[in-house]
Amino acid sequence: MQIEKTNIEGLLIIKPDVFEDPRGYFFESWNEPKFREAGIDVKFLQDNESKSGKNVLRGLHFQVPPFEQGKLVRVVKGAVLDVAVDLRKASPTFGKWASIVLSEKNKGMYWIPAGFAHGFLTLEEETIFSYKCTQVYNKECEQGIFWDDPDLKIEWGTNDPQVSEKDKLAGRFREFVSPF
Repeated sequence: MQIEKTNIEGLLIIKPDVFEDPRGYFFESWNEPKFREAGIDVKFLQDNESKSGKNVLRGLHFQVPPFEQGKLVRVVKGAVLDVAVDLRKASPTFGKWASIVLSEKNKGMYWIPAGFAHGFLTLEEETIFSYKCTQVYNKECEQGIFWDDPDLKIEWGTNDPQVSEKDKLAGRFREFVSPF
């Protein structure tokens, strides 16, 4: 397994060792001792999966304390542009974002610690997105930032994605007071 740092502290790209043969492939999507050794020492409490058509944008989502979530995300089928925004007010990269293409072909994963907003844009039809969370979902602690926030200037590669009604009502970054 290869773990790569990004330009934002704590946000990691994980490239698993994939073993392929004529029957198919195998890889470890979670191995607690290996991840702990890489600095990801967490306990996961919930797994989620979504299926979306092409050009669906989900996010930017996060939960505030005491139900803040770290997420280990990956794509089972299809592909996404995955985006994480640093919401940690003491971080030198507060308000900065990083992105990666995750797909069934590259089998990459993204470790997104608590204190980040997260979203993704599907790049293929019938994309299945899977993620492990360090905390359970709590509606009262759920918040969001508008996907096309002018202060964040995220390069999604589209101007007209399919977005949920809830995500259309998300807040603006400049109005967000970070508890992280």
